[in-house]
Amino acid sequence: MAKKKEFDMGFYMYTEEEYEAYKWCIQNNIYISPLAINGIRWTITITNNGKEFTDPNNYQKVEIWKKLYEYCKYYYDKNKNKL
Repeated sequence: MAKKKEFDMGFYMYTEEEYEAYKWCIQNNIYISPLAINGIRWTITITNNGKEFTDPNNYQKVEIWKKLYEYCKYYYDKNKNKL
């Protein structure tokens, strides 16, 4: 069986605030993750309350991580007082 090719998604160091939002999303069953389109482009999938959404845009390396944490922060800010 052939080994899967690894993709270079770059390195991004999240802030403490971004990581807090990321953890909050997971604890509240909001899953946000990158999805490879090809070796150099990614998109974001979001599963919230069993419903899956896909960002219609695509992103390059490093940019994908910034967008992932941006989505986490959005859901965190929008819902933290509701749940």
